Amino acid sequence: MASLTLASPAFADGEPIPDRYGYAAANVNPPLEIDGVPDGTASLALVMDDPDAVEPAGKIWDHWVVWNVDPGTGRIPEQWDAAGAVEGDNDFGERGYGGPNPPDREHTYRFRLFALDAPLDLEPGASAAQLETAMEGHVLAEAQLEGTFAP
Repeated sequence: MASLTLASPAFADGEPIPDRYGYAAANVNPPLEIDGVPDGTASLALVMDDPDAVEPAGKIWDHWVVWNVDPGTGRIPEQWDAAGAVEGDNDFGERGYGGPNPPDREHTYRFRLFALDAPLDLEPGASAAQLETAMEGHVLAEAQLEGTFAP
């Protein structure tokens, strides 16, 4: 049985995220490739965050929160419009993707993908914390992709 994986043709795991995906540049999401979605998956959820923001911002900074992604989705294209899915608010106070924008030094960004056994009943604009609460007891598998970004 294959395990859930998340990758990007734009950068390798642990490598730098290209500048164009940064908040101060094109601010579009990088393309992502999903594989190994387990049987019984009813929806996918994705959270992009910056755990290195705790020191400058006082918390893990949420850059992208999206759920109810069709489990048959094998690729999320660059500048995805999230058609058919639901997006939450990021910590820039915006709905949808907000690219890397470290204020002090190179940060590591996490793209966390979750395979869920049910779609989630959350209003658009929900936070990552609300998404994580709603996912409790529904996660079948999880995958993570990391990239770095420097100011």
